[in-house]
Amino acid sequence: MDVLSRYEPLIDDFGAFRAACERPLPSVVRVNGIKATPERARTALEEEGIDYEPCEWHPRLLRLDTDHPGRTWGAFHGWFHGQEEVSALPARVCDPEPGERVWAACAAPGGKATQLAARADDAGLVVANDRNLGRLSALRFNAERLGVTSMAVTNRDARNYSLAPFDFDAFDRSLCDVPCSCEGTIRKNPDALDQWSVGYLDEIASTQEAILRRAIQATRSGGAVVYSTCTFAPEENEAVLDGVLDSENCRLVDFNCALDSRPGITEWEGERFDPSVERAKRIYPHLNDTGGFFCAKLEVGG
Repeated sequence: MDVLSRYEPLIDDFGAFRAACERPLPSVVRVNGIKATPERARTALEEEGIDYEPCEWHPRLLRLDTDHPGRTWGAFHGWFHGQEEVSALPARVCDPEPGERVWAACAAPGGKATQLAARADDAGLVVANDRNLGRLSALRFNAERLGVTSMAVTNRDARNYSLAPFDFDAFDRSLCDVPCSCEGTIRKNPDALDQWSVGYLDEIASTQEAILRRAIQATRSGGAVVYSTCTFAPEENEAVLDGVLDSENCRLVDFNCALDSRPGITEWEGERFDPSVERAKRIYPHLNDTGGFFCAKLEVGG
């Protein structure tokens, strides 16, 4: 089955979309504000003879002229971290303040969780959780390399995550960058669609909705929950939002994306969703020369 063709009715310039999906992904790093300024990172790259150009929408992202950013001295020292450009969006939307408590529900290998810590000046608490014990070693390594001191790492199932070990009863913000079918990663992983099936979409969507539901329940009234995936499937995106809007005390809110995007869709294969899912953002690879992504922001108690 040609998986991507099922999205042709959703995408204006489907030819450009498919062509972008077949191109390699640009190499991008995020400058780690805990250890370095953008100027320090740029100087390090220049000293190694690596060309770069800034990403206009995000002052701490640099596109590099190398396929191996992790082998640079700047990465070794934790001055920057290799991170897919569009994946820097959800932490920016979550936007924690210093002193706040933030839950990263599915945090490994740590790119977004460490970005959350940096955005809060490493002065709050980021609880970085992941169910996969094997991936936690990468999370711990990245947190240490990037100099994060405000992070607690846990190994629990996010669907029934307990706050009992903590001395507080709710997070200020939560980020649910959930496991997904990864359709939008095809530019860096050409095999991403090899195991794709409708049955898997149904299975993973159930898990995604349970994680998002728990994040809403674990976040204080007035707090924010950001939901993101790297897939195009409405079953994993708008349908998941529709499910929690119907049963949890929350509402979708508008947010500034800065990237070219398209609104969430309100109908798919005969199923209608809550009209407010249009406030979510769909990001297709051809719009900004990135991977594919989906991002939504919810206000708890709305």
